[in-house]
Amino acid sequence: MGSMGSSGRLSMEENEEEKEEESSKFDMATFEAREEEIERKKMEVKEKIEVQLSQAEEEAKRLTQIWDELEVMVDPMRKEVGFIRKKIDMVNRELKPLGLTCQKKEKEYKEALESFNEKNKEKAQLVTTLVELLTESEKLRTMKLEELTKNLEAKP
Repeated sequence: MGSMGSSGRLSMEENEEEKEEESSKFDMATFEAREEEIERKKMEVKEKIEVQLSQAEEEAKRLTQIWDELEVMVDPMRKEVGFIRKKIDMVNRELKPLGLTCQKKEKEYKEALESFNEKNKEKAQLVTTLVELLTESEKLRTMKLEELTKNLEAKP
């Protein structure tokens, strides 16, 4: 019986070892299946990333082309604007002394006009005085002539 017991035990141990081996193989197969699934998902993500990178590169090229076109378009306008601004600055520099000259001439004109008006007023007063004097002189001479004429006519 002892030999049977030990052979029965061996076969149970062998069964146990086989079960453990099968369980280990199953665990390994499950692990490998999970690893393969992870690797498959990893490849899917890589493919998606590559597609998106490709799209991003194409978009970057498109944006670079648009940028270049924008730079070319802006350049001639900048030159023209710069040229016009320089001309405006030159005209402003010429206008400043002309403005000062105008102010000076305007001041001189006002002073001359004021002097002119004063002299005209003085002349008018002198003419009025002259007319008064001439009128008075004429009156006095007329009276003197009348007196002389009366004296001549009244002979004593």
